[in-house]
Amino acid sequence: MKLDSAPLSLSDKYQTESQPEPQHITSINLTTATIEPIQPEIIDSPKRQQSVAVVFGTTFATIFLAEIGDKTQLSTLLMSAESHAPWIVFMGSGAALITTSLLGVLLGSWISSRLSPKTVEKSSGVMLLVISLLLFWDVFHG
Repeated sequence: MKLDSAPLSLSDKYQTESQPEPQHITSINLTTATIEPIQPEIIDSPKRQQSVAVVFGTTFATIFLAEIGDKTQLSTLLMSAESHAPWIVFMGSGAALITTSLLGVLLGSWISSRLSPKTVEKSSGVMLLVISLLLFWDVFHG
């Protein structure tokens, strides 16, 4: 067993014969000189769950501010003016936005179940950077 490659922590628990053999991560109890496994849920514990109100509020504010004045809002404005049926346009655009949001949530849930949060974060950062570079390229060379 290699102790030099594993994180060490102090513990006041005693190891007994019935405990499983430590696998990769161990801790040392200095008072009794025993070696015991660290519980994986302590090391790999996910971030504390945020309240529903905080998640909802953050999501609403982010999407609301991002969507103000975008091409979807301008298209909806023009369709409403042309059709003279603003409530029908509102229901149609609302249904479309809900559907695209549902697709985003389902795809995000599927991706998060297969990739680590760090990988998702880095991948999305790279994708946004590439999109930004392509947009700048189009503006200056288009």
